Amino acid sequence: MRYEHDHENDIIYFAKTNFRNSMRKFGIKTDDRRRHMYVIGKTGVGKTTLMENMILADIYAGHGCCYIDPHGDTAEKLIDYIPHWRIDDVVYFNPADLDYPVGFNILETVDEKMKHLVAAGIMSVFKKIWEGVWSARMEYILNNTILALMDTPGTTLLGINRMLSDTEYRNSIIANIKDPIVKQFWVKEFGSYQSSFASEAVAPIQNKVGQFLSAGLIRNIVAQEKSSIDIRKIMDDQKILIVDLSKGRLGEDASRLLGGLIITKLQMSAMERVDLPEEERVDFYMYVDEFQNFAVESFASILSEARKYRLNLIMAHQYIAQLTEEVRDAVFGNVGTIISFRVGAQDAAFMEEEFKPRFTPEDLVNLPKYHIYLKLMIDGIASQPFSAITLPPIAIKTGSAEMVIKQSREKYSGLREEIEQAIKVWSGFGDDVDLDAEMKKVREEKKALKKARYMHDYTCDRCGKEFKLPVELDRSRPIYCEDCHEIVKKEIEKKRNKQK
Repeated sequence: MRYEHDHENDIIYFAKTNFRNSMRKFGIKTDDRRRHMYVIGKTGVGKTTLMENMILADIYAGHGCCYIDPHGDTAEKLIDYIPHWRIDDVVYFNPADLDYPVGFNILETVDEKMKHLVAAGIMSVFKKIWEGVWSARMEYILNNTILALMDTPGTTLLGINRMLSDTEYRNSIIANIKDPIVKQFWVKEFGSYQSSFASEAVAPIQNKVGQFLSAGLIRNIVAQEKSSIDIRKIMDDQKILIVDLSKGRLGEDASRLLGGLIITKLQMSAMERVDLPEEERVDFYMYVDEFQNFAVESFASILSEARKYRLNLIMAHQYIAQLTEEVRDAVFGNVGTIISFRVGAQDAAFMEEEFKPRFTPEDLVNLPKYHIYLKLMIDGIASQPFSAITLPPIAIKTGSAEMVIKQSREKYSGLREEIEQAIKVWSGFGDDVDLDAEMKKVREEKKALKKARYMHDYTCDRCGKEFKLPVELDRSRPIYCEDCHEIVKKEIEKKRNKQK
């Protein structure tokens, strides 16, 4: 549902000025919010209360918004504070709701012009999570795998490992590839890999992707062919997306991966709005708590480009060292409003550049709870730094949680048993599969692969016997057959022993 109101002149109130004991409530205008907001502060100083107040103000004002919560507490709280006239607008995405998985397929029906951007976004997410084991070869193969899968309708992330291990499935995907460079990789390059090299090259991908998809609660979400949530529709229809990515229930890597993929999808959906005149693009507010968990390389482009697509960010975290240099520079180079709660000494020294000469590092280190220093964007111009106190919780509990969960399940979730059965059928390992026949098929494939390897002809320099090997040897040096190799080896050892 689209809410008609004077959105351009909306002001979202979030704090009070405390200059000379004069307490005056203030907020931020719509156009200034399009330049994004950045919030930093130690744990327990009031960041979450500030963000809760702002998103609830957006909800009551009829705005479209999203809250990505890596802890789960705020997500659970928000669904119990929804006014009755907006309950139908809520999309509650809770991966830990095992019996009612939401469908989220990042590879589904990607526009031809967006495929490389989507692949780059997915790669950025994977790279951030698996930074310690990431390699150029892993990136190269995985990127070509994702691009290949996107050309076949109905594929999901579950297809990554199957494509790398199942020849029959791989050939069916290759047949649909439109990009000649991607097709050349699979037909010529990957097809020419020796089996041992191919196994070594794909093992890290299978290991990491397999870990992510081995958890049933994640697999049942990302392996559904059709997404049950339409991110573009959520943005355009001013709906409320609440994402509960509780690390305690999902595990840290799964939480970060899902969060990263959702942010990638939000970015792509915002960029698809290029088909609308700018005045018809409705604002959508994305709140990300502990955003360093999801701040991939593409985050820099979100900050610089999202404004024209009306995707407005409000991001919070605890300390600057959590950010890579690239993301840090993107944040401080593109954000319009900067809010600092109490921070540590190292961050205070860094933030001094933003707040001097009015506030010193000592001021930043000693801020009381709920007190902030900020530079507020006002009519497109950053204000001088000033101090304020954030507002106490403003919303009243409505007891809407049960209704929100019920309607979200009915509209956006599938039944666990049906989804798991569909995955079984897709994998070829349903209840009626003949395991002996499958094992025999694998053995025959291995034999065929061995026979198909190119064999080089050689003549033994000792006995003149002709033989073949699947590797190319240096012909400038003596070459021996297997029998003579052992004899020559013993002769060399005997000679060495005599010299001793």
